[in-house]
Amino acid sequence: MRIALRKDLEPVASSFIVKELVEPHFDPNWHFHPHYQLFLVVEGTGTRFIGDSIKPFSEGDLVFLGPNLPHLWRSDHAFFQRDSGLVTRGIVVYFPEDFLGDHFFDKPEMSLIQQLLEHVRRGLEWTGPTQKLVQEALQKLASQPVNFNRVMTLLSLLDELSHAVDYRYITSLGYTNTVKPSETDRMQQVHNYVLGHFHDDISLDSVADLAGMTPPAFCRYFKARANKTFSEFVSEIRIGHSCKLLMEGKLSVTQVSYESGYRTLSNFNRQFKGITGQTPSEYVRTVRAV
Repeated sequence: MRIALRKDLEPVASSFIVKELVEPHFDPNWHFHPHYQLFLVVEGTGTRFIGDSIKPFSEGDLVFLGPNLPHLWRSDHAFFQRDSGLVTRGIVVYFPEDFLGDHFFDKPEMSLIQQLLEHVRRGLEWTGPTQKLVQEALQKLASQPVNFNRVMTLLSLLDELSHAVDYRYITSLGYTNTVKPSETDRMQQVHNYVLGHFHDDISLDSVADLAGMTPPAFCRYFKARANKTFSEFVSEIRIGHSCKLLMEGKLSVTQVSYESGYRTLSNFNRQFKGITGQTPSEYVRTVRAV
């Protein structure tokens, strides 16, 4: 299993990188890099992990991440099946802190963009009017040649984002990246195991054994690195999956509960409201009203 927590980007001569991603599935490895990253999901569904945040993603998902913030867009199981015919598409922009010089953003004219770059160290997501604006700007950016106008397009986009107010922070206020590159295998194995088994009962003993630890040691280790308990992590994955099923509208709440790994409806309702702030029925009504 090839794992690399720190992801080094290919060196390029230009000041920043724009890529259109077209793959059977998004990169399934938990990683970070020393670049800012603006990422738009054009096509595909799954679960995204950013710092201590776990949420479902689908077309239009838009995030802006600061340097060294660990992340992973885990495509749904169907995207990994041979001959599925499914594909994921995305547009991503990478740029280092000094892509326009050491002190460019320290100038008074750049103060709002500098503030934006500080905010994105916790990760930001947009779901309001700004989302559509950024989608159009990224599509324009992806089609532009490497020239002065492309730099101006990115700066204009950053300026628009610095004035927007329809954003949410992604990671919690107290989150810090405490995962070391040497520990990547262990955390990756835990992620993969839970994503493959959340429909079933998950034994703490089994996961701790997978990580090569006793259950108490594993619980302390996981809490320190994920900023949440292991049981909270499992619950968030299950509820994230249930949200996707509810949005699709093909199953009843009882069926969604079972498909998400809950054996009693009362426990599912309690966990769902604890994480989303709504009952499953209220959530469905909210989604349909949008």
